[in-house]
Amino acid sequence: MIYCVEDDDGIRGLMSYALTAAGFEVRGFPDSGGLFEAIRSEPPQLILLDIMLPGEDGLSILKRLRAHTATAGIPVIMATAKGTEYDKVTGLDMGADDYIAKPFGMTEMVSRVKAVLRRCAPKEENIVEAGGLRMNTGERTVTADGGRVDLTYKEFELLRLFLSRPGMVFTREQLLAEVWDVEYAGETRTVDMHIKTLRQKLGKSGSMIKTVRSVGYRLEASE
Repeated sequence: MIYCVEDDDGIRGLMSYALTAAGFEVRGFPDSGGLFEAIRSEPPQLILLDIMLPGEDGLSILKRLRAHTATAGIPVIMATAKGTEYDKVTGLDMGADDYIAKPFGMTEMVSRVKAVLRRCAPKEENIVEAGGLRMNTGERTVTADGGRVDLTYKEFELLRLFLSRPGMVFTREQLLAEVWDVEYAGETRTVDMHIKTLRQKLGKSGSMIKTVRSVGYRLEASE
């Protein structure tokens, strides 16, 4: 089930038609009214969420979704006005899984929905270890020096990427592409902010994530 939150009846109808034709069940909402009640009765696989909505805007709705355990893991694609860099970066910082700029084609929208669902699908259990870090990708859990560490979705994906290729230097642009699935558009503070909080949460193990001056970051596994 895909939920579409879009106040324009015509656009919402086209979105519902395209997604239904692609094999998805769809429910549409013109605003936040009824959305959370519907989520409680039938949690969706993904939410397509417009930022510009009457009453409560999309960013406020996203914040509410990410603030509660029951809804924090629902993938969200934000619909932003074309060229609105602030809305795009803010949405990603707040935990959106992807964004799509208006006006968009229905084929592109369906492709993005499928891509996010593939990325967020449950994965087989796999244990990755380096130094004092231990990651279970199936359960999406991390321990550092034996202690459980609670990470956000993006922090977890950053750490998983580093652990998958220890010693490899990742540019900020590569991290944006790999973890946020967006092309570099002159804004990399999102990466730096997430690296900073990731290091803090990992404690002394956070020092394994090294800054490579003028390039990016890499993970150096301690012996």
